[in-house]
Amino acid sequence: MEPCPPFLSVVIPIKNEEGTIRSLAAEIDQALGAVDYAWEAVWVDDGSSDQSLSILKTLPAPHRWLTFDRNHGQSAAFAAGFRAARGEWIGTLDGDGQNDPLDLPRQLAHALAQNVDMVNGIRAKRADNGIRKLSSKLANGFRNLITGRTVTDVGCSTRVMRHRCVDELPFFHGNHRFLPTLVVMNGYTFAEIPVNHRPRSAGRSKYGINNRLWSGLRDCFGVRWLRLRHRPWKVQEQGGSGAAGARAPGNANAIPTDLPAKPITSA
Repeated sequence: MEPCPPFLSVVIPIKNEEGTIRSLAAEIDQALGAVDYAWEAVWVDDGSSDQSLSILKTLPAPHRWLTFDRNHGQSAAFAAGFRAARGEWIGTLDGDGQNDPLDLPRQLAHALAQNVDMVNGIRAKRADNGIRKLSSKLANGFRNLITGRTVTDVGCSTRVMRHRCVDELPFFHGNHRFLPTLVVMNGYTFAEIPVNHRPRSAGRSKYGINNRLWSGLRDCFGVRWLRLRHRPWKVQEQGGSGAAGARAPGNANAIPTDLPAKPITSA
């Protein structure tokens, strides 16, 4: 008998996280072990040069993995994980262990109770140094100012969203910094709740001011242009012998019939 398809797919991008993979996988197992729906974890190895891939290969089902030919960045890793995910809902975590997997079932329950398409986390008590907190605060404020979308903590990777939310997202290097903004831009509904944030237990951060703050500020102008030129639509009816039905998650070739029609307002 075929196993039940997952309701929730957790996507975790990693790069040189050999010190956190096993413990994070165990936490995911514990956090989702008591839920009454099927789930999977999709790990994306973004060109690691340590033992990360070897460790991923030892994880039992429902953990899955894929690996890049080389380092392509976190946005590409998330995009590949979204494409590989089989769940109706997708959750995301960073691979450094700072996000708490226990928050994912809470976020999913909140999304279902409030009937929203995405729930993003707010790191109420950030376990980062002052420089990272300052750069994140500046980038987040500027990002909201330029893009016209008020997201309390867009840099938080603890989130859940319907699979269809990410099927139509424009891809560019750095788009993971704008996921809530891009999802809302397509007319999907959005909510936020506080989540836990923890100190990094192993490894080191891949981001600093030079490769996080300045590139994020630059990308804001591109997202603003994209948002102002974007128009979501909804197909009201279709017919004929070749008409396609509702698209299954991840099927990029079918005709989408359920795109939301919420209008986009200017900043």
